[in-house]
Amino acid sequence: MPSYFFDSSGLVKRYAIETGSKWVFGILRPSAGNTIFVARITGAETVAALERKRKGNRLTVAQTSKAINRFQRHFTLRYQKITITDNIISSAMNYADKYELRGYDAVQPAAAIEIEKELKTVGASGLIFVSADNDLNAAAFATGLLVENPNNYP
Repeated sequence: MPSYFFDSSGLVKRYAIETGSKWVFGILRPSAGNTIFVARITGAETVAALERKRKGNRLTVAQTSKAINRFQRHFTLRYQKITITDNIISSAMNYADKYELRGYDAVQPAAAIEIEKELKTVGASGLIFVSADNDLNAAAFATGLLVENPNNYP
């Protein structure tokens, strides 16, 4: 089964219905058997994104609460969380400079590349980087990652 690395812009589609949500549901469904990796910082980013949707009146208070509770449960039980190491931060600083990425955005491909290296050492198939951020996807692709944008799956 494939392994996926989700940033918050891709992951939030599991918890708030928008373009690409159906595709994301299919990937994240436990019965699909996929391994899902996220950087630890994606927890805070996803909760913040859901709260921004509430503040923008795209989710109700009740919908936001339900989405955050579900996300936190999945974050604890279903997702393989990547600890942000000094090596990842060093790579992220280079990506922020080279690709003009925001700080946390630069951490995402840096973490994904670390996981892909580990997967390849055990003979696993390549990692698929999932994000709805075009700039981040361009940077991830430039680093050699396979990239999918859930917005391409209406």
